[in-house]
Amino acid sequence: MQFHQSYAYEDFVQGYRPTERGFERVDGHFLRACDEAKSGPFVLVIDEINRGNLSRIFGELLMLLEADKRGAEWETRLAYQRPLEPPFHVPSDLYVIGTMNTADRSLALVDYALRRRFAFVDVRPGIDRPGFRRHLAERGLDEGGIARVLERINALNDVIESDARLGAGFLIGHSYFCDSTPVTDADTWFRDIVECQIAPVLQEYWFDEPAKARAQIQTLRAP
Repeated sequence: MQFHQSYAYEDFVQGYRPTERGFERVDGHFLRACDEAKSGPFVLVIDEINRGNLSRIFGELLMLLEADKRGAEWETRLAYQRPLEPPFHVPSDLYVIGTMNTADRSLALVDYALRRRFAFVDVRPGIDRPGFRRHLAERGLDEGGIARVLERINALNDVIESDARLGAGFLIGHSYFCDSTPVTDADTWFRDIVECQIAPVLQEYWFDEPAKARAQIQTLRAP
């Protein structure tokens, strides 16, 4: 699933939805995932976790998500539970993975209350991974074309990572090159990606240093 600015507790945990006869209480993705985890390990992946209002979305789950509060002894009542329904706790077999782009300025919304409930792992671009090289070969690039992509993007990333205002969170990733369409002209394909996708990003990175952006774009464009 994916968070966004309009996402709320009622979407994620539980809330009321209009029906033809009025309103009906509906379980959200999280409660359905908890039900799945009762019968074995279950993984819930939240893409763009930092784009939502996390306090509004998680509510009382900020406590229940903690690893040492997954048992029935920590159960509590959810906001929309009925009086006779049993209290709720998060199963120990539910694993929640949240992904985010650390270059996104909305990262500031991930407050320390939530940070200490997750282990953070940096995931660097897969430019040098064998799987990426294999993907490019399967799309039709020869060894020369593959080397060109790897060398130029790695060189660009060295510049980005060494920039004190940018750093590792702003590296150009392999996803720009992961379309599955066969490549018939490697030069045109690479040039189109540079012109239409990477160049605008670099111009934004160095908006106050246009000469630096132009130099890096020109290096990518070189024959």
